[in-house]
Amino acid sequence: MRSVAWLILVFVALAVFGPVIAPYNPTQIDIPNRLRAPNAEQLLGTDALGRDILSRLLHGARWSLGLAFVISVAGLVIGTCIGLLAAFGGKVVDWIVMRATDTFLAFPELVAAVVIAGVLGAGTSSLIFALTVTSWMRYARVARGIGLSLNARGYVVQARLVGLSPFAIARWHYLPSLMPSLTVVWTGMFARAILGISALGFLGFGVQPPMPEWGTMLLDARIHMRSTPLQMIWPGMAVVICVLTINLTGDALRDALAKQEVKA
Repeated sequence: MRSVAWLILVFVALAVFGPVIAPYNPTQIDIPNRLRAPNAEQLLGTDALGRDILSRLLHGARWSLGLAFVISVAGLVIGTCIGLLAAFGGKVVDWIVMRATDTFLAFPELVAAVVIAGVLGAGTSSLIFALTVTSWMRYARVARGIGLSLNARGYVVQARLVGLSPFAIARWHYLPSLMPSLTVVWTGMFARAILGISALGFLGFGVQPPMPEWGTMLLDARIHMRSTPLQMIWPGMAVVICVLTINLTGDALRDALAKQEVKA
């Protein structure tokens, strides 16, 4: 668990300080030095336009991880609000909300995100909107399930009897119970957001050139995959290691939460 935590800190540090420690300008074209193998000056080599791959990876971490954080947090907030609405609203509201949630879940997330991004057009704002729209449903189901189990608790019934508003009840009684489970869900959705950003970037719907992002780096390198495969290996490894680390963290949090529930 400690090694995983250190890896997460490394990725966070890269996202925050990567552009500062990057040795070169990630968008600076240098045609005479194009497709160079790793060397003392460019540790990971250069791409087809002579841009330093290490610098682009470091700058791309801010885009990939930063956008994934925004998307996962937005999905968390939206899904939690919708789930609590279903738990608070009674049988009719619950039925309507959950049927809408099931409808969204029926479509594969990545396919739906590609369709939405294709309709709205390529760009960062379209990417954020598409992945947020397809990411809130799991939060809603978890929040609704826990909310329904809390409705009959004595302290919740008493809070209603003394006249507390639904917002106050949710703030003081529901959210403390929701956050551990939602945190576990959030780690998984954070990793899925990174994959979604990279996938849409590879398809041309994500962050637009010349800005570096791991998915767009894969897109740029695909033409030279046979002659210089390292161009695709570096950003691919960044995505795999980052997603694997976050998923391992989610598994550790889930196990810790399960142990606490057993002790309780």
